[in-house]
Amino acid sequence: MVKVSVKHIDAFSSIPEKGNPAGVVLNGEDYTEEQMLAIAAAVGFNETAFVIPSQVADFRIRYFTPGHEVNLCGHATMGTIYALRMKGLVTKSVLTIETLAGVLPIQVREENNEVLITMQQATPQFQSFSGSKSDLAASIGLREEDLHSEYPIVYGSTGLWTLIIPVKELASFSKMTPHTEEFPNILLEMPKASLHPICFEVRDPGNDMHARHFSAPHSGTIEDAITGTASGVMGAYYKTFVDKDISLPATLRVEQGHEINKDGRVYVHVKEVEEQLEISISGKAVFVKDIEIEIV
Repeated sequence: MVKVSVKHIDAFSSIPEKGNPAGVVLNGEDYTEEQMLAIAAAVGFNETAFVIPSQVADFRIRYFTPGHEVNLCGHATMGTIYALRMKGLVTKSVLTIETLAGVLPIQVREENNEVLITMQQATPQFQSFSGSKSDLAASIGLREEDLHSEYPIVYGSTGLWTLIIPVKELASFSKMTPHTEEFPNILLEMPKASLHPICFEVRDPGNDMHARHFSAPHSGTIEDAITGTASGVMGAYYKTFVDKDISLPATLRVEQGHEINKDGRVYVHVKEVEEQLEISISGKAVFVKDIEIEIV
């Protein structure tokens, strides 16, 4: 048996047991890919991150759900940077990370005695959804008339593909029940994508958008509490489909997790560089506890 030390960090909140839990393994180079997957499964969070030395950045991060490796994860990145800073392994305010979505810049600063971490995401991409809207709505426990007809349902990515589903009313979010096994049959273009319902009605008047996030069945998880990569997509979606005339640079505030008592907030920064949208996200994090697990 191999003992593994994992740090439990909650991202997108400064309150332990709120926000989105991430596992962080600081000595990722000590484990094989098979072991990383076993560690992620044993931890049981939506993602566990492994820090590995890099030849092209300050360090590399690999991200694993209990079921597979993913290219990028916003909340696990926040958790990793926080854990490294807590251990004194990151002291710089500007650094880079190597991921399967590319080499991405990170900024770290103090704000009101709390650490605020900003990560740039990959260039936004969108692709049309041509499946059944009624089947899609039913797969999350809603009716087609609950969906917002004014805005398109599209796949979006700033490093990881998800399906953005605009919903008319905030009240619908507490009624949602994901039928995860049905997702691949409805997502004809991208059967492995996750679902990300969004709404422009919010709980907190200081926020701009509300969301939930339902995992693809092969991930081994059901729902993500507060989703950094999908929040980044929401920022690009807002500029592209909702308010094309919004003045840039702009910061949008996304709330998520309230329905599962994990409420958190993501700051999404949208700007334009050489006629192309550039997306970054900011959030806080907090250490919860050290976890020790054993794998074969």
